[in-house]
Amino acid sequence: MLNGKPGVAAATRESVLAALDVLGYERPVRLRRSSAGLVGLITPELDNPIFPALAQVIGQALTRQGYTPVLATQTPGGSTEDELTEMLVDRGVAGIIFVSGLHADTTADTGRYDRLRAQGVPHVLVNGFSPAVQAPFVSPDDRAAMHLAVGHLASLGHSRIGLAVGPRRFVPVLRKIEGFQQAMAERFGLTEEEAQALVQHSLYTLEGGQAAAAALIARGCTAVVCASDMMALGAVRAARQQGLRVPAEVSVVGFDDSPLIAFTDPPLTTVRQPVQAMGQAAVRALLEEIGGTPAPHSEFVFMPELVVRGSTASAPEGR
Repeated sequence: MLNGKPGVAAATRESVLAALDVLGYERPVRLRRSSAGLVGLITPELDNPIFPALAQVIGQALTRQGYTPVLATQTPGGSTEDELTEMLVDRGVAGIIFVSGLHADTTADTGRYDRLRAQGVPHVLVNGFSPAVQAPFVSPDDRAAMHLAVGHLASLGHSRIGLAVGPRRFVPVLRKIEGFQQAMAERFGLTEEEAQALVQHSLYTLEGGQAAAAALIARGCTAVVCASDMMALGAVRAARQQGLRVPAEVSVVGFDDSPLIAFTDPPLTTVRQPVQAMGQAAVRALLEEIGGTPAPHSEFVFMPELVVRGSTASAPEGR
């Protein structure tokens, strides 16, 4: 039965092998399924709905191409990116897609990606760029996103616009600040220092957005642009805690256009990440790497789009 000899019905053999799998026994070497079709997907926490949304697009695109996606999630106090990478490489994955990983952290050692390359494991990196890493990158245009948000708020009469972002060491944060400073200079003639005074760093969470927005409102901001929709929901909460109405007295803009964000109170104006296009591009680039025709080691940058809903309105008189 287990020596692969003929005369055993295929269905019988499969059900016995499946039973061995369930019981935790090793299959005979010749009867193990090939794992060439596995592709690892490493994401940060799944609390922010943008990550499951990206995982879904990437997973579907991989499945259509006959690969099996393996989702590995970093958790605070749990597995690190390096541990997850090692686990996936041990499983013999055909390649790995990293979403918002250490490649986005300017203080992280990029040697880990060189080592992965030396092991012959194709990989693609989403959100965050490093010129030191020889791999294809896929990102939204963070600078353009800030021009869209500031332009929208300026057209509504806001001039005191604040930016709530994550920690400074991350590439998307640095790019958003750059775009914000450029937009504030073009619209209102602000110097880099003056625009920097309207930037508040915090955590990429609802509580982080709340803390950042409270500080910006205290500085007289009538509008707050946030680096994620979760932070934007925190900004709405911060305004309400101070007895200010959104959007009548404080306008809030998010970033991502996460699932369900159109149904918040008020529905959130946000800058949409082109998740579908980015996810499909990441898979295409990875499959080219796997197929031995590597994609150019450059960055594919996707244009975001402004989605205007109910959390932005004309600047209040006298504030």
